[in-house]
Order: sequence, then C-alpha cells, then structure tokens
Amino acid sequence: MILAKVVGTVVTTISHPDYKNRRLLVVQPLGLEDEAPDTDFIALDNTHAGIGDTVLVNREGNGARQVLQNPNACVISVIVGIVDSVYLQE
Repeated sequence: MILAKVVGTVVTTISHPDYKNRRLLVVQPLGLEDEAPDTDFIALDNTHAGIGDTVLVNREGNGARQVLQNPNACVISVIVGIVDSVYLQE
C-alpha cells in the first residue's frame, strides 16, 4: 500500500462493468523529500475521495480484487482509505 494525493479525475463515456458506479481518480504517490517522485497513476475509488485528499492506495491486483469482493475484476489499484494526517518521526 502507498500514500498518495488525489490530483484529478477520469471521465469515461464507456467503462468496464467492474467499474460500474465507481469513480476513477488520478493519484500522485507521496514520498519523503529526498526521494524521486513516482509517476501519477489511475486508481478506482472505493471511499468517495476528492481532489486534494491524501489517500491510502492498494496497488496490487489480488488485494484490490479482494477489497472489491470480486475475484475476477480487472483492477490493479484501488483507494481503500482517506488519510486524516501523517506524522513522521526522525
């Protein structure tokens, strides 16, 4: 699982049945100051997150399918929680 910030939404006219009634959000992985940032990716929203929210993303296919309770879903990344705050101790 990774921490990420929601930076956008994806709008589709036709989507896969596994995405029915769920939003696709563009998320940007968060890291420490000295780390190179990862590239943005799309995650299926399971939490009603919005742009600007810090979220917890399960970025592993089998775990994502378990969250959706659909063993045959064609999904890799799913947002599983909205993070209120993060505290880093040195």
